[in-house]
Amino acid sequence: MSTETAVTFLNRLMAMVDVLVFSSSLNFSEIEAEKNMSSGGLMRQCLRLVCCVAVRNCLECRQRQRERMTKTSLASIKAQENLQSLTGSNAAKTGVENVTGNLSPIKDPDRLLQDVDINRLRAVVFRDVDDSKQAQFLALAVVYFISVLMVSKYRDILEPQREIARSGSQISRNIRQEINSPTSTENPVTFPESNKEKEILTPVEDVQVESSIPHTDSGIGEEQIVGLMNGSDLETGTGPDAMSELLSSLSSEVKKSQESLAESPTEVLKPASSITSISQGKGMNVKEILKSLVAAPMEGAESGPEPVSYPDPTVKREAQAILPMQFHSFDRSVVVPVKKPPPGSLTVNTVGGASTTSSLVTGSATNITSPAAATPKSMINTTGAAEAASTSSSSSSSSFVNGATSKNLPAVQTVAPMPEDSAESMSITAKLERALEKVAPLLREIFVDFAPFLSRTLLGSHGQELLIEGTGLVCMKSSTSVVELVMLLCSQEWQNSIQKNAGLAFIELINEGRLLCHAMKDHIVRVANEAEFILNRQRAEDVHKHAEFESQCAQYTADRREEEKMCDHLISAAKHRDHVTANQLKQKILNILTNKHGAWGTISQSQQHDFWRLDYWEDDLRRRRRFIRNAFGSIHPEVLLKSAEDYGTDEDVIKSKKTFRTQAVVNQNAETELMLEGDDDTVSLLQEKEIDNLAAPFCPRVFISRGPVVLSTPAQLIAPVVVAKGTLSITTTEIYFEVDEDDQGFKKIDPKVLAYTEGLHGKWMFSEIRAVFSRRYLLQSTALEVFMANRTSVMFNFPDQATVKKVVYSLPRVGVGTSYGLPQARRISLASPRQLFKSSNMTQRWQRREISNFEYLMFLNTVAGRTYNDLNQYPVFPWVITNYESEELDLTLPGNFRDLSKPIGSLNPKRAVFYAERYETWEDDQVPPYHYNTHYSTATSILSWLVRNEPFTTFFLNANEGKFDYPERTFSSVAKSWRNCQRDTSDVKELIPEFYYLPEMFVNSNNYNLGIREDGTVVSDVELPHWAKKPEDFVRINRMALESEFVSCQLHQWIDLIFGYKQRGPEAVRALNVFHYLTYEGSVNLDSITDSGLREAMEAHIQNLGQMPSQLLIEPHPPRSSAMHLCFLPQSPLMFKDQMQQDVIMVLKFPSNSPVTHVAANTLPHLSTPAVVTVTCSRLFAVNRWHNTVGLRGAPGYSLEQAHHLPIEMDPLIANNAGVNKRQITDLVDQSIQINAHCFVVTADNRYILVCGFWDKSFRVYSTETGKLTQIVFGHWDVVTCLARSESYIGGDCYIVSGSRDATLLLWYWSGRHHIIGDNPNNSDYPAPRAVLTGHDHEVVSVSVCAELGLVISGAKEGPCLVHTITGDLLRALEGPENCVYPRLISVSSEGHCIIYYERGRFCNFSINGKLLGQMETNDSTRALLLSSDGQNLVTGGDNGVVEVWQACDFKQLYIYPGCDAGIRAMDLSHDQRTLITGMASGSIVAFNIDFNRWHYEHQNRY
Repeated sequence: MSTETAVTFLNRLMAMVDVLVFSSSLNFSEIEAEKNMSSGGLMRQCLRLVCCVAVRNCLECRQRQRERMTKTSLASIKAQENLQSLTGSNAAKTGVENVTGNLSPIKDPDRLLQDVDINRLRAVVFRDVDDSKQAQFLALAVVYFISVLMVSKYRDILEPQREIARSGSQISRNIRQEINSPTSTENPVTFPESNKEKEILTPVEDVQVESSIPHTDSGIGEEQIVGLMNGSDLETGTGPDAMSELLSSLSSEVKKSQESLAESPTEVLKPASSITSISQGKGMNVKEILKSLVAAPMEGAESGPEPVSYPDPTVKREAQAILPMQFHSFDRSVVVPVKKPPPGSLTVNTVGGASTTSSLVTGSATNITSPAAATPKSMINTTGAAEAASTSSSSSSSSFVNGATSKNLPAVQTVAPMPEDSAESMSITAKLERALEKVAPLLREIFVDFAPFLSRTLLGSHGQELLIEGTGLVCMKSSTSVVELVMLLCSQEWQNSIQKNAGLAFIELINEGRLLCHAMKDHIVRVANEAEFILNRQRAEDVHKHAEFESQCAQYTADRREEEKMCDHLISAAKHRDHVTANQLKQKILNILTNKHGAWGTISQSQQHDFWRLDYWEDDLRRRRRFIRNAFGSIHPEVLLKSAEDYGTDEDVIKSKKTFRTQAVVNQNAETELMLEGDDDTVSLLQEKEIDNLAAPFCPRVFISRGPVVLSTPAQLIAPVVVAKGTLSITTTEIYFEVDEDDQGFKKIDPKVLAYTEGLHGKWMFSEIRAVFSRRYLLQSTALEVFMANRTSVMFNFPDQATVKKVVYSLPRVGVGTSYGLPQARRISLASPRQLFKSSNMTQRWQRREISNFEYLMFLNTVAGRTYNDLNQYPVFPWVITNYESEELDLTLPGNFRDLSKPIGSLNPKRAVFYAERYETWEDDQVPPYHYNTHYSTATSILSWLVRNEPFTTFFLNANEGKFDYPERTFSSVAKSWRNCQRDTSDVKELIPEFYYLPEMFVNSNNYNLGIREDGTVVSDVELPHWAKKPEDFVRINRMALESEFVSCQLHQWIDLIFGYKQRGPEAVRALNVFHYLTYEGSVNLDSITDSGLREAMEAHIQNLGQMPSQLLIEPHPPRSSAMHLCFLPQSPLMFKDQMQQDVIMVLKFPSNSPVTHVAANTLPHLSTPAVVTVTCSRLFAVNRWHNTVGLRGAPGYSLEQAHHLPIEMDPLIANNAGVNKRQITDLVDQSIQINAHCFVVTADNRYILVCGFWDKSFRVYSTETGKLTQIVFGHWDVVTCLARSESYIGGDCYIVSGSRDATLLLWYWSGRHHIIGDNPNNSDYPAPRAVLTGHDHEVVSVSVCAELGLVISGAKEGPCLVHTITGDLLRALEGPENCVYPRLISVSSEGHCIIYYERGRFCNFSINGKLLGQMETNDSTRALLLSSDGQNLVTGGDNGVVEVWQACDFKQLYIYPGCDAGIRAMDLSHDQRTLITGMASGSIVAFNIDFNRWHYEHQNRY
């Protein structure tokens, strides 16, 4: 710190000491204990401070005297400048004056000590006088301090001129010699005094002191002040005097300790005998001691430390302090090691003003050097008449102490200073009296008060007491002469005694302070280092925080920019969606109004050509069978045909396929083939709880519709022949996709194709999602397919698999749906195809024949990644029939079936040899060998199969430059296509699932111009085999063949080729089943191709080649169990066995004779009450419990007398006639309503009955348990005449359709969870219908609804039946023959058959797409009809009381049951299709045995 700061600090510190210590009676023992100080340490510290301030004031007085005496001397000018620079004085103004504004404590410069210093010394000694030991030590130190100052002042008064003359010359010579010396440690230099009396060798002793304030036990250490004075603000200029001689004599007393330190500077010294035992000859005077200590300069500095003389008390004290600092503070001895000086440092030693020498003793560890604050490269040690000097107290503290407030301290009279001129003319005695008149009384006072102690301590050279009554004590007590006192102190005995005894106490006091200083210095260095470390760390943290803040700001700005961009994007997306929705609604309204049966319909409009397209609606087996109106339809009259020259040769195709062998190709070997999906075949990917751990990347929380966006990612919408880039956004309740219309690839897509692409501006509710599958796109596992409740699906491709995982965990937890026996969990959606296959129960169900071959193959295609949305991964089905030439097809002949153990390419032996030779003679090093250069399923082959149906017609034209195929290449004949698959070496196509369910694919219903073949045949409808009279026959027979026993026994071998262990690897080579390497999963990593052009070429190549399904098995697929093996298993749906039991199982007669007009057999075993619910004409219902004993019938030893057990047990409330009130519906119906089977609907759980016909135009819901009314539903404008229920799914939800006399139908939603009409239980009084169906002109009398097909088929009192979708669109009218205009009964099966019964016994069979398939007339007035679950068989019953079974496709009669004695009014089938329950007009029910397998062709031929 600067001089001014140090002076100010010392001033304040002394003021604090004055107040808190000297003027108070506080006990500091607790503080000392807390600070780990020895007893009295605080007072000793105060004494050090007081001495420091007193010496500083002395030096200031001396400086003022020198200014008066040395106006003309150059040396004194230099000295003055040096002093001013060291003390910080400015223009002869002291540091205190600079700091305190001329308020200096110096009241009389001629005095030795100022009043304030004397009062402080008195306070130190007498404050704690009760503590005798501590007070005696302090008194002894003060005696030494005052004695030395008094004798020194005496010498100054005696020799003022010599001091001035010598000081200037010695300083200049000293500095010059120091600079000229090569090192500061080799050549000690001596300067003889001018009076030649003595030579003084003064080694430079420089104390290394930090320039900061140490925190010692008492708060401030004296060493700090020493450092301040040594380094910056003090200079002593006193000449050699008696005190200097006395101090010099002290050096010999500590010589031994110096030598021991030089020999082992780090050794811990023995106890203080080295200081206290002074080996010195008795009777020697001071001059003799000095002469003995002075020696000539030595040549070699290596000889060790030299005897040191001290011309000034402060020099002596510093020398003592530099010794190993050992002091005895009553109870402890501490040694402080010292440090060596750095060599080559400039050292300036200004000693007392007498003589100044500069030398450093080599090897001496006693030299403690410290760079001064003002001169960092030089060592300046300024020592004066005291150990240390510093700034003095402020005037306020001076006056405070002058007041002598302490009760133990007598006040000192304040004497005004004399004028300077009179002071100069005074005699020596007067000067002495004036200088010492204030301090002498204090010394006398101490001598008198501590006489017993001092007399024992101050002993002469012979051990005599100096302070005895006769001599010294009398002088102290009685004499007031200052001169006498000074003379006494200057005597030889007193000098020796004070040096020997009191000096050691003062040295111990100083050493203690020095020790505290060093300890505090280390502490401060440590704290400073820690502080610097903390500050640096904070600084670094600040820099880091600033950088982080800048980064966050930039990130926030970017996020906000993205958020704004997303807002604009979402707003535009919403506009697009609204526009699309508005157009759809507009088109729907136009269709409803302008339809032939609409309000604006006319006959002329019906003559116009209607265009149809295949709808994307899928049934439970994933069949797309529904055709809907096509607003974009056309016959494409402008389209041309390709010519033969437009096609390259097969060799050109092969050559082009060989050009892509890049670094992205993975070599195929057995290991990589088997490890594609990992070893783990079980589904154990992620636990559901991990959803929270998958943090999605930052997405701006933009609120759209409902909830914030939780994930937004680039994505591609994958649709047939369309790949549209865009953005997929997921909120908490919805999915949005918005296509990027600015994308160049999107702009190139034909608008005609986009017209058939759904989801470009898509929005899907979470509640609509039914399944989520992982999918591949371009052989990369980066896609998802989402299946919706509206039985459509949408497919997206994402940048990487990590994004796929994030998307799945942002979607609802639906898994892959409920069809495959897998839990609805996100980890299932992320499972590999092999894991899904292994974990599913479908293989076991197929083996047990619980599901059909078609359903199992569709399952395999679905889990293996085949999808309708990517034509390169379209589902693949096998050819099964080989005979397309004969007039009749016998499905019992094995020769008519294909060998499913071989791939399609090796069925022809000659062609198999060709493929085997190609593989074995392969020569291309760039491409792995293969058997087939084309795939069995490509986008081109799919489009060629389906070219006659929109939207595939438009897709085909888009992919073929707007042209239809060359007629010879167009799919025009099934037989021809089969022949090509057997003969053409580049045609190994398998079939698509439409061959087994879609007859419309073979019909050119839109009359496209497909050209004329070379033989003159017009290409239009597909030529069918002779054994199929119409497309429906071909599809039906093809499906029968697929489900035949021959195929069932071999199908697992075909599965091995396509999905299993023969798909790749050595088994594929042996089976002649190797395709181009770019068709296999894992063969290419597109992300590793950095060249965009090469990547696009590779993608196009994969698109052209086709893709393998994912490999599901690496071991042979298990075969299907035989039908005979399953014959006697309970409840097998496809068992073949003899009719062992009678036709009629039982008859149940109710007490009431009212006709049974409604029968509902909800007999599933998992229901809480499986039952047959019956309702009579009088609206009395019965819940007749069902016993599932049917499965046992036909087993060995079965008899009806077993246990109870008839299948139906009458409702006990009806049987006992006790609780009829709980079974009677008493609400009045409209008088004009004729109660029939259409008036009632029973829910799937048998717990509620819905009844219509009420006069208030409502239908009502009743509980079957209590008979109470639970809900009334309004909606029609007239009486409700009929009700129908769709099939129920898990949870009991279903559709309810109500028909009315107002000629409309309303579609309602039944909530199985809340058991009410409508979704909202809080609004059950006013539920809203899902759709309003219009188009009839008369009262609606019959209706049937199929949720699986999404169709409602209804008939009015007069007119055609209408087909609506469950969204309210009128698809078509089912126009029967001329005499079929009064429909009465309608039954529709999920297989697509719609049977309508008209008045007068007329039946018609329509396809769901409106084609009349068959008709017949009967003599019976039919009251009830049913279709079997597979749609193949029809059961009818009427007034004649006869149950008849028909073949639905052609109305061939299969069986007639024995007649009953009453007419049949209602009928239903049990869940297992084994029991038929009929409601009779006589008030009874009859249960018939029925087994539709009896009429299966294989059963009839084989069993």
